[in-house]
Amino acid sequence: MTHIFHRNPAAELPVAAGGEGCYLIDTDGKRYLDASGGAAVSCLGHGHPRVVEAIKRQADTLAFAHSAFLTSEPAEQLAEYLARKAPGDLDWVYFVSGGSEAVEAALKLARQYFLEIGQPQRTRFIARRQSYHGNTLGALSIGGNVWRREPYRPLLMESHHVAPCYPYREQRADETPEAYGERLASELEDMLQDLGPETVIAFVAETVVGATAGALAPVPGYFKRVREVCDRYGVLLILDEVMCGMGRTGTLFACEQDGVAPDLLATAKGLGGGYVPIGAMFASDRIYQTIRAGSGAFQHGHTYMGHALACAASLAVQQTIEDDDLLSAVHARGEELQAALTERFGTHPNIGDIRGRGLFRGLELVADRDSKRPFEADTKLHARIKSEAMERGLICYPGHGTIDGQQGHHVLLAPPFILESSQVGELVDKLSGAVEAALAAVR
Repeated sequence: MTHIFHRNPAAELPVAAGGEGCYLIDTDGKRYLDASGGAAVSCLGHGHPRVVEAIKRQADTLAFAHSAFLTSEPAEQLAEYLARKAPGDLDWVYFVSGGSEAVEAALKLARQYFLEIGQPQRTRFIARRQSYHGNTLGALSIGGNVWRREPYRPLLMESHHVAPCYPYREQRADETPEAYGERLASELEDMLQDLGPETVIAFVAETVVGATAGALAPVPGYFKRVREVCDRYGVLLILDEVMCGMGRTGTLFACEQDGVAPDLLATAKGLGGGYVPIGAMFASDRIYQTIRAGSGAFQHGHTYMGHALACAASLAVQQTIEDDDLLSAVHARGEELQAALTERFGTHPNIGDIRGRGLFRGLELVADRDSKRPFEADTKLHARIKSEAMERGLICYPGHGTIDGQQGHHVLLAPPFILESSQVGELVDKLSGAVEAALAAVR
């Protein structure tokens, strides 16, 4: 019996009893290779001694001091560390407890910024279809995840959506990647002109799309062109790196690989590696100084922001990534994983695309490889793959509605940065078995 209100109350879940490196262990002693880091969270795996020790040490000193009254050394140290490494002039860090809170803070700060500079008519956000920015009402409003939005649609604020950067399905055969990116940026510009650019606060996008569409990386030049469009019309660029940031794609910030810096950036998940709940919003110096010189306060806040224990653990996670050169490991294991997935699934009749960056990879499943026709939604192929993978001792992150919110299935992979070469083979073998068993059930 359980009194937990589980995500799916009808589900009977194994009970996690321990974690060791890339594995989780249940109360029956079964080991699961955590090939998705939960939801792209556990970048250092489980039970990392340096992080565990940092948590214990901080708990002995100070766990919590409310940020309205006091700051703390761990929060100051983590903010300094992150600001030093952030792209552009993202010099100011606002700590929260998760990704949805980070996105919500960015939306509210963006609105307040325009109030401070005398442009109250800016009330609109533009985002992309097939995006996911969180489950709070504000974050859900701008997101393009149809099935998550639908029950709450009457409660959501107005937002507008343009096409995702989805070359597998939407780049034309006669179009170069650069031309495709230019076309998408032009679509954004057209929407700005239709809405009236003076009414738009920001364009919001995941640098590399995660849960909704499965590791969709931008084509070369796309975000540089988007940055130009935003600058031309005085619109802020907000990048959501809740899933893809903090080293997941091979650089600490995913947008580094695209040569752009946003005005506001949200991150979480790998920031604390699952050891603590923590997220962060990064703000440009221009926005911060505007608030400071204007009203003097950001009209927002949460009880646990800047939590000392969370910040100490997060700093240990980030210092471990740097000291152990794990970004190089992400590159190396990412290439090995891509090669192994391509060898196993590259000609598979039901795998249409294998994509991603670093240790953030996705496979899109299709009923017909040549036409790219998806499986019917009612096959629940994603749920079958998840179940078959768990049976084989593999945790992965399948999704559905990949194409338009209803049609399409994918599997997202985001293993820990400490993944070993031998475990790449184990991952692909177990995934292959799960995929084949799930396909056999729906054919």
